[in-house]
Amino acid sequence: MKPLHFLFLFLFFYLSVPALSYAVYDASAATITATDFVRTSCYATLYPDVCYSSLSRYANDIQQDPARLARAAIGVTLSKARNLAVYISNISRESDYRADTGASATLHDCFSNMGDAVDEIRGSLKQMQQRVTPGSETFRFQMGNVQTWMSAALTDEETCTDGMQDVAEGPMKREVFKRAAKLKKLTSNALALVNIYAEKGTM
Repeated sequence: MKPLHFLFLFLFFYLSVPALSYAVYDASAATITATDFVRTSCYATLYPDVCYSSLSRYANDIQQDPARLARAAIGVTLSKARNLAVYISNISRESDYRADTGASATLHDCFSNMGDAVDEIRGSLKQMQQRVTPGSETFRFQMGNVQTWMSAALTDEETCTDGMQDVAEGPMKREVFKRAAKLKKLTSNALALVNIYAEKGTM
């Protein structure tokens, strides 16, 4: 190989490797920044650990956008609410064949509450998917709807578990309370992130 060719190849690889390393470093730094944004935002919620563990996987999509963060939080909450509604529906049908009509009626009421919560969270998500200009009258109206519906969903979740206080202790009751407790934390966190976005958007 001629010396000139060797020199050219040496310079090519010498200059390319740092550039590639820098690109990898850059991508990593962007990911860390997005993850830090989620973590820092979650500090403003009542359950920051639950907030971060449920949303950190979406950091790359969220980046540093408070609207995307609130929307992701509502989406995660909706998924959990649907799952709990299905679970309660299943056990309420099973309880129809038992002698305890009180427990059966309570479960049906709880399912109704959860159905309302699912509708309210779904409506909130649809509102958040309609991007409008922050600070506008439409934005204030939109965020008012989301705040109202997420608050109502939290109330419906509370009503569900309050109504089950008189049900006899057992695996079914414990499981409902366990799942509902997680859902209420997610709903509370989502509402907090919505409130933060709404406040920033009206400044």
